Amino acid sequence: MTFSARVAVPLSIAAAIAFIPQSALALDAGDWLVRVRGIAVEPNDSSGGINPLLPTGRIGVDGDFTGEVDFTYMFTENIGTELILATTQHDLKGGGSIAPLGKIGDARLLPPVLTVQYHFLPKNWIRPYVGVGMNYTIFYDEHASNSLATALGGPTSVRLDNSVGVAGQVGVDVDVAPNIFLNVDLKYVDLDTTAHVTSGATVLRSDVQIDPLIFGFGVGIRF
Repeated sequence: MTFSARVAVPLSIAAAIAFIPQSALALDAGDWLVRVRGIAVEPNDSSGGINPLLPTGRIGVDGDFTGEVDFTYMFTENIGTELILATTQHDLKGGGSIAPLGKIGDARLLPPVLTVQYHFLPKNWIRPYVGVGMNYTIFYDEHASNSLATALGGPTSVRLDNSVGVAGQVGVDVDVAPNIFLNVDLKYVDLDTTAHVTSGATVLRSDVQIDPLIFGFGVGIRF
């Protein structure tokens, strides 16, 4: 799915909400909100050189589209906290002097995000919110590509350091039935890591900024 298509889907949902009739859902302290979303993860990636041997090489990160589940607990009718659970898979691509290698590896991310939210209109059928919080990203199942191993002259591995960073979000819930609502959500995650490329006795390192935008759309239920 292209970037424009990923953006168009949640925007089309947002455009449709004006035609949804009002229902009676209202937020109260003690409520649980559970949402299931499809999310498009679009990295704003950049990197330094792959040092010491490839200072003009770069590492890029492709996006992904996957499913996600999140849980919100309302402490008051306006203030809640949300935990987002998902895992994504990303191809690593060569840039700069190693761009001809194409894909140089892949990795999976487990990036739980915890935010504190403020819901502006808890008694309304359209309920916008904003949130701020923290992200802890765990990288796992990393692999180097055959093209990278061939370029470095032997068996090669890739490892990415786990990351801690801030996260922000804006979103809106829209009632479609009692206790059921649609959701559109946008998050920004500060996600920086160091890539370690090992080939024989040679260890190369590169600082990589991923900093993704996460576009989400889905459906939720209140308990």
